[in-house]
Amino acid sequence: VPERPTLGNTDYAFEMAISNIRYGEGVTKEIGMDLQNLGARRVCLMTDKNLSKLPPVNAVLNSLAKYGINFQMYDNVRVEPTDQSFLDAIEFAKKGEFDAYVAVGGGSVIDTCKAANLYAASPTSEFLDYVNAPIGKGKPVTVPLKPLIAVPTTSGTGSETTGVAIFDFKELKVKTGIASRAIKPTLGIIDPLHTLSMPERIVANSGFDVLCHALESYTALPYNMRSPCPSNPINRPAYQGSNPVSDVWALHALRIVAKYLKRAIRNPEDREARANMHLASAFAGIGFGNAGVHLCHGMSYPIAGLVKTYKPKDYNVDHSLVPHGLSVVLTSPAVFAFTAQIHPERHLEAAEILGADIRRARIKDAGFILADTLRKFLFDLNVDDGLAAIGYSKADIPALVKGTLPQERVTKLSPRPQTEEDLSALFEASMKLY
Repeated sequence: VPERPTLGNTDYAFEMAISNIRYGEGVTKEIGMDLQNLGARRVCLMTDKNLSKLPPVNAVLNSLAKYGINFQMYDNVRVEPTDQSFLDAIEFAKKGEFDAYVAVGGGSVIDTCKAANLYAASPTSEFLDYVNAPIGKGKPVTVPLKPLIAVPTTSGTGSETTGVAIFDFKELKVKTGIASRAIKPTLGIIDPLHTLSMPERIVANSGFDVLCHALESYTALPYNMRSPCPSNPINRPAYQGSNPVSDVWALHALRIVAKYLKRAIRNPEDREARANMHLASAFAGIGFGNAGVHLCHGMSYPIAGLVKTYKPKDYNVDHSLVPHGLSVVLTSPAVFAFTAQIHPERHLEAAEILGADIRRARIKDAGFILADTLRKFLFDLNVDDGLAAIGYSKADIPALVKGTLPQERVTKLSPRPQTEEDLSALFEASMKLY
């Protein structure tokens, strides 16, 4: 490894890893042929209870039947998975001895399927072996995994392109996950027909995830300022910091969000808008899946993990839940006002893409301009007025900060380092948005 005496032990390289992607209206009908081509004999089909009755799963079942694919269905995936719901799916996968996996759903389903594939392929591993440090051991994945075909039904997580699986660790009341290039799907089937059955708030919240993926990966710490430099490429993290390739995807995704998200939310019949948001989700996934995210996501995990009684509109669930995209976007105005001291020109560029007039803007005001632009964007879309509106108060801030501290995998990618006091101030500033 070349010595970099001027920068200390920072990395000098980045790596792009993405799933194969296939896009097209109705392309789900090809899955049976894909599994035939792979020589699959025992397939695990994963989804959740709601989706199991909806057209996307039906389209997959028709294709499996048409091509005579032998499969078993697991429809017990939890929306916003927990360590226990991951373990249930892992148990199913181990017993089934599958040679291929198909995940049909949002990020919750695809992430659960990634974990099931990983631990079924590594049956002697303990659950915490692959979970991100400092909560788990963060071991590199060296076992070969079975092929996984991901069929996203939301336009949000980009999970069909990434090597990341997120879950709620109940004992510690924090979200964490597994991050390794080895667990990314073999193929992502992006079929815009699947987005037509998404209710309005699910379109909105998944779209906010795309928005923050793009903004955070574009403003993340540059890859050559991240430390430590790995002694072996297998130890180079999936989230490496902003880099010239991820930047292209992040900016393109941001432009699509600016043009189409409001249309996709307001008019379920707007096929052009919904199809473009489906693609934007994958584009942002390619960007952040290699660059990473930072504070909005790091702070979102305790916001989701400590939920009390909030139940969002349009989500058919039997438990309290802060949808991932909502938990991420509520802190975005405060976060980008904070990070803009570093790379203010990137923050200003993002604000302009989202509709701000920056012709007379001063570079030192970049953070405030982006924060105001985001507030206006969220207000126009009837987003809850900050953390207070979803059940939090100032008394919860210490617990929220405590839940953010273990999220080093992402918080260390913030371009501006943060203290516990900084995090407290960011949560306080996010209590009310408007």
